[in-house]
Amino acid sequence: MNLTACLRPICLALLLAASTTAETAVAATPAVAAAASAATDNPATHPSFTVRVVGKGRPMLLIPGLTCPGAVWDETVARYQRQYQCHIISLAGFGGNAAPASTDKLLQNVRDQLLAYIKTQKLSKPVVVGHSLGGFMGLWLSATQPEAVGPLVIVDSLPFLAAVQNPVQTVEGARPMAEGMRKQMTAGQMTMAAARQMSATMMQDTARITQTARWSAASDPATVAQAMYDLFTTDLRQDIARVQQPVLVLGAWAAYKAYGSTKESTRAIFEQQYARLPQHRIEMSEAGRHFLMYDDTQWFFQQTDAFLQQHYVAKK
Repeated sequence: MNLTACLRPICLALLLAASTTAETAVAATPAVAAAASAATDNPATHPSFTVRVVGKGRPMLLIPGLTCPGAVWDETVARYQRQYQCHIISLAGFGGNAAPASTDKLLQNVRDQLLAYIKTQKLSKPVVVGHSLGGFMGLWLSATQPEAVGPLVIVDSLPFLAAVQNPVQTVEGARPMAEGMRKQMTAGQMTMAAARQMSATMMQDTARITQTARWSAASDPATVAQAMYDLFTTDLRQDIARVQQPVLVLGAWAAYKAYGSTKESTRAIFEQQYARLPQHRIEMSEAGRHFLMYDDTQWFFQQTDAFLQQHYVAKK
């Protein structure tokens, strides 16, 4: 099977996650809102994101994907807040949150400010759970300061997005494509109908599709465009060799059947990109699309529960 053909659908799903745009942010579920133990902290210390802290126990950092606010993790927080102190990140410019003052070095700023947040809050090796862009960020945090974070749960993300269509791609080779995409995405927001259509490729539940499309239309186009540019021009495939923590990688493939992909061929792509990651396990969902915590919820929790029990036993 042609490797490029196998890689293309994964790239498409992640591109769609970035491109869908939205109207209004969806509020947190009542259960999670009622359980909140702290509101948003002072954003002046880290202008690239805000944080909501929920629950007690060992620290857990939850990072959403492109265009999504921290509310994308509501059900995950509801499950873990009794055992973990959940630090729920919402990136500036996504899902109705105010855009950052500057998009220069956008994701690098997020990385550096998250590492500073972990240090100033005295979080002892927090487990990092990240979806899509959030998974990439978790890898980057650990590769930059391996001693700062604990185990990683990476949800349908890769160390170098540009390489999904060409596994020998380089940053310089990807730059012209990334620049063209940035210009196109900055030009304007998509209609709600188009956003819904794209969201439907990444999840199956109608209510979820509407929710994520609204988040996307509320996102700042320039911020989303720069985030995608940064993803396409940052290659972590070699850097992840520095990661010292155990890592659980959860992948999706079912949405890509129409492109000729199989579970085995998609898994091979993940294994290729994560080859230099010292301690990792890759698991592929049977039925879930890109938003695995929505589409294959019980499997997502089973995998995450077992991983945390083995590597990050929570304090009661």
